[in-house]
Amino acid sequence: MSALSAERLSVAFGGVRAVDGVSFDVAAGIVFSIIGPNGAGKTTLFNLISGLCRSHDGGVWLCGEDVTALAPEDLARRGLSRTFQNLQIFSHLTVIENVMVGRHRHEATGILADLLHLPAVARQNRGTRKAAAEALGRVGLGDAAERSASGLAYGHLKRLEIARALASEPKVLLLDEPAAGCNPVETREIEAIIRGIVADGVTVVLVEHDMRLVMNVSDRIHVLANGRTLAEGTAVEIRTNAAVIEAYLGVRGAREAAGAVG
Repeated sequence: MSALSAERLSVAFGGVRAVDGVSFDVAAGIVFSIIGPNGAGKTTLFNLISGLCRSHDGGVWLCGEDVTALAPEDLARRGLSRTFQNLQIFSHLTVIENVMVGRHRHEATGILADLLHLPAVARQNRGTRKAAAEALGRVGLGDAAERSASGLAYGHLKRLEIARALASEPKVLLLDEPAAGCNPVETREIEAIIRGIVADGVTVVLVEHDMRLVMNVSDRIHVLANGRTLAEGTAVEIRTNAAVIEAYLGVRGAREAAGAVG
């Protein structure tokens, strides 16, 4: 059974088809990357998968369940989580409090229980904090738990976003350009984190422009151009595909991809 399947996903904005009949299957426990030039439809495709947009056709299946019509919060309850290109950090909260926000789908007590300070609330809060601390440890931010999120360096904020997504205990994690704006050292740290996430049994679907990162971590790569599928294959197959080189990588990008080391 596939961890995530998309079939004939399509959406248009003002007559422009941002995504046009895209289909793919993601096996469980792999890194599946989606690449393509700017405007290819990568983030729109993520929005369709994660329930932020509705496809005009086809559907989405999560671990065999049809989740096409579900809202993002319902998808999260079923094990789909994502990060975004632009940082979505609560700067007035501590690092660990930011991650605790990601545990909401596992919390059962309501406002009344909070107001009455029931014992169940205290137990739940301890469990939430413990899980958040574990998520921070997975991205190397355990020592920064009590710091203000506003004081973190940019590369650490990118890791914080991943930790918050991991706190929901996803089966499938969508990472939208996790290394964007990162320097080479920070990018290698992100690469190691992705490898660790997959080793823990989480399926990762990655959108990323850094070709060294993509080629190093990906088991399968799906290439978009003008909202349509251009190619899919292994890293070797994609970086030597003439159509991909012409439409996206170019000679320089192909060399960069060829220089990636796993």
